[in-house]
Amino acid sequence: MVSLLEMPQTLPQQLPRQNDRRADETDGAEIMIDVRDLDFAYGGNKVLHNVTLDIPAQAVTAFIGPSGCGKTTLLRCINRMNDLIEGARITQGAIHLGGIDINAPEVDVVDLRRRVGMVFQKSNPFPKSIYENISYGLRIAGINKRSQIDEAVEKSLRGAALWDEVKGRLNEGALGLSGGQQQRLCIARALAVEPDVILMDEPCSALDPIATAKIEELIHELKTQYTIAIVTHNMQQAGRVSDHTGFFYLGKLIEFGPTTKIFTNPGERRTEDYITGRFG
Repeated sequence: MVSLLEMPQTLPQQLPRQNDRRADETDGAEIMIDVRDLDFAYGGNKVLHNVTLDIPAQAVTAFIGPSGCGKTTLLRCINRMNDLIEGARITQGAIHLGGIDINAPEVDVVDLRRRVGMVFQKSNPFPKSIYENISYGLRIAGINKRSQIDEAVEKSLRGAALWDEVKGRLNEGALGLSGGQQQRLCIARALAVEPDVILMDEPCSALDPIATAKIEELIHELKTQYTIAIVTHNMQQAGRVSDHTGFFYLGKLIEFGPTTKIFTNPGERRTEDYITGRFG
């Protein structure tokens, strides 16, 4: 798979910054991403069916549901990672970031992917030093002033709650970090290019309980500055970290709402059955 950081950096259309986001007219919440009537297919296989939801700004939105129900596909639609898969396409509907259709032909895909960072299920640090992992994206973006890069590296590592653990070994290889540290390094790498949105695809599934707790604590801290969408199979984790939850089943969004309501008083029987472990 092609690294987002290796893609060309010069395309004309820039997406609006955070202060250009519109407000949700229904409850006053600021909306970062809205998905409308979305159908998505891999070749002839339709995997998302008429999905509509709003993702509020500076909050955590969790996607839950059985394996293969479309959660990760939707996550990858939000920063157009699915563009890299032959035959993958939106067949109906749209996704807007700050009111802009992210699939419009004039949109700069590289800028979109910088604005919408992604953390994967398996940590994927570059086989470089800790410092170079963070600075690489900045250099690709044309930032070469050492003092500016140093400041961004420290800021990003602090933002990912990793600075105190690695500040004395920034020139050591990133692959020597523990699994939990590597995942936080990947989060720091995403933060370095100043995104608005952070997508997380089961970021704790390969981590032990202590590392998972650190990532969850970090998510709570990050949502004060970033919009976060997370895919998780861990019901307890979704309940702990998210403000809003969407339950997916067979490619359809069955129910979406405040996490407390979804987990204590769901409106759909299928949601209740999944959360209580009757299926899935």
